[in-house]
Order: sequence, then C-alpha cells, then structure tokens
Amino acid sequence: MANLDVSQNTSDIHFSVSAADKVAELIKEEDNSNLNLRVSITGGGCSGFQYGFSFDEQINDDDTIVIQQCSDGKSSVKLLVDSMSYQYLHDAEIDYIKGIQGEQFVIRNPNAKTTCGCGSSFSIGDEDDL
Repeated sequence: MANLDVSQNTSDIHFSVSAADKVAELIKEEDNSNLNLRVSITGGGCSGFQYGFSFDEQINDDDTIVIQQCSDGKSSVKLLVDSMSYQYLHDAEIDYIKGIQGEQFVIRNPNAKTTCGCGSSFSIGDEDDL
C-alpha cells in the first residue's frame, strides 16, 4: 500500500463536496472506514470507453489520490484513479446530483469528444488530443 502524504497529493481532477458526502454515507453503510472510491476507465460501452465506480481498500503506487473534505468539515474521503484512467480523466469533475431522474454520480469530462445518452460511455477522439 502506498504511503499517503496529503501535502504532496495534488490533482487536476475535481471531486465535489456533494460527491464526497455521498461516498462517506456509502462507506458508513458498508461499516468499513478503510474504503476509498475508485473511478476507472475501461474499454466498452456504446461509445468506446466507459466509467467504472468501485470501493477499494488498496491504494496502489501509481494511483492519483484526490482527498475531498465533506460538508461536515470534519471528515474526508479519498478518490483513487489509476495511471491509465488518469490520462482520460484529467480536468474532469466527479459530482453527485439529485434530480427528477433520481440520484447519481456524474462525470463532467472535458476530454470526452462524444458521450452516450446514458452518460456512462464516451469517446475521446484522436489520441493526439491527450
């Protein structure tokens, strides 16, 4: 497991307070304070790539770690992104929204050239754009 030095973990991936609050709530339901939210990119979906969300206790050496304080001002949660997924997620925002269609995590990704109607699949265009 990688050592965590909060002062050196900076990232251009934005993790909203509302997303952090929801992750903290889900971790509390799992009754395991060692869990972190992992966001990953895999091949698939109708547009070529798809987002994945999972809980993970393991922090790998190549993970980018984004720490977001919760709205209570006391607790915080960690977002983990592996090095392969990071290249597709830099400058993205991970948020949690509540609306007419329900509640969900959303990723606003400026690297996505096209997105599927479901919002969970995207394409990036040319590799040179990264």
